[in-house]
Amino acid sequence: MIHQYKLGGYNIVLDICSGAVHAVDEVAYDIIAMFLDNDKDTVISAMAEKYADRADITKEDIQECYAQVEALKDSGKLFVEDTFEPMAGELKRKTAGVVKALCLHIAHTCNLNCAYCFASQGKYQGERALMSFEVGKRALDFLVENSGTRHNLEVDFFGGEPLMNFDVVKQLVEYARSIEKEKGKNFRFTLTTNGVLIDDDVIDFANKEMSNVVLSLDGRKEVHDKFRVDYSGNGSWEKIVPKFKKLVDARGNKDYYMRGTFTHHNPDFLEDIKTMLDLGFTELSMEPVVCADSDPSALTYDDLPIVLDQYEKLAELMIKRRKDGKPFTFYHYMIDLQGGPCIYKRISGCGSGTEYMAVTPWGDLYPCHQFVGDEKYLLGNIFDGVKNTAIQDEFMECNVYSREECRDCWARLYCSGGCAANAYHATGSVKGVYKYGCELFKKRMECAIMAEVDRLLS
Repeated sequence: MIHQYKLGGYNIVLDICSGAVHAVDEVAYDIIAMFLDNDKDTVISAMAEKYADRADITKEDIQECYAQVEALKDSGKLFVEDTFEPMAGELKRKTAGVVKALCLHIAHTCNLNCAYCFASQGKYQGERALMSFEVGKRALDFLVENSGTRHNLEVDFFGGEPLMNFDVVKQLVEYARSIEKEKGKNFRFTLTTNGVLIDDDVIDFANKEMSNVVLSLDGRKEVHDKFRVDYSGNGSWEKIVPKFKKLVDARGNKDYYMRGTFTHHNPDFLEDIKTMLDLGFTELSMEPVVCADSDPSALTYDDLPIVLDQYEKLAELMIKRRKDGKPFTFYHYMIDLQGGPCIYKRISGCGSGTEYMAVTPWGDLYPCHQFVGDEKYLLGNIFDGVKNTAIQDEFMECNVYSREECRDCWARLYCSGGCAANAYHATGSVKGVYKYGCELFKKRMECAIMAEVDRLLS
């Protein structure tokens, strides 16, 4: 399968199953489009007719170009057949029972009252709660005990707002560090925070112990303060931005992400990214909102053309700033065209429910943070382990070939089947397809690949 598109002045051809990316001239682009369904003479005649008015393109040029396309096909860089289906699920089967990462819900409570919060202001449809050190310690032991031979383990302190339980965060990191050498493990910690409680102690600790810090900022003050408010309805932008600046400066402007959310109210999210850049932040992420279709914040199909255009303009901005010596990172445009994930990872997809799980304040296990509170997806707990093996098996079987809609999609080996939680909330099945999200993902991939092509060719 191939995918062809024009963007940013480039004619791009993706060979999906080999992973090859070709930036070609117009003649090659058109020949490739006709190549499989027509014989050589037909293709060359069609090209000669199309480019008859071009003095710089001769019939000999067209014939040479056709031969080059043939050579690419023969060398396994164009029109490669998909032979990966028998491998689907093999990675998950090989690593069955091995856990590499936990999302610790250190606080099921929050000091903000964000209108679009998928976690019900941190409560996850339940009661407010803080994780005790004892439960957190047991969660870390559970991770070590179930990590097999894996050396690097990942723990995300999540909420709600994890800084509302900061003392326990510090105690758990101290405990993890105390057992690393004995257990032959290395812990990598991440902290996700709304920033309200950041102070010098938090900054010093985060810079010492956190491999990454995710900071919630929705960009423009008027957009941020419309949604990210306290329980009195006051916006938080003025309070958190100076704290974010101080933390990022102390980290040397690296190993962090400004994570924003765009909604029906700001589909022109590039303006929010520009605000972050103007503030001096360069490691950025803007995520589409996750909420029910009936929610006023939900993105609509009327928003879709605006959002897709914003992604294109974002790629153009990234290219311009890179050439001006002022580059920035956008999370969804991070792509390695010369390496990237192995084919097993590409077809097996997200490790939620298998190698990655979320832990509630009282120790229950869920496939990921977006399933917390849905009792159907309760896997077990950190004391007794996974008991709901039927649900875990369902996640084990999630891959690009278990979703019929993915089989003919050019982006399948880039998205690996997409997010199981988004699929579930959109269709009622973790093997479903969140079609709106697919449209966003495909455009992001086209833009990311184009921007990377430009970087490599520059």
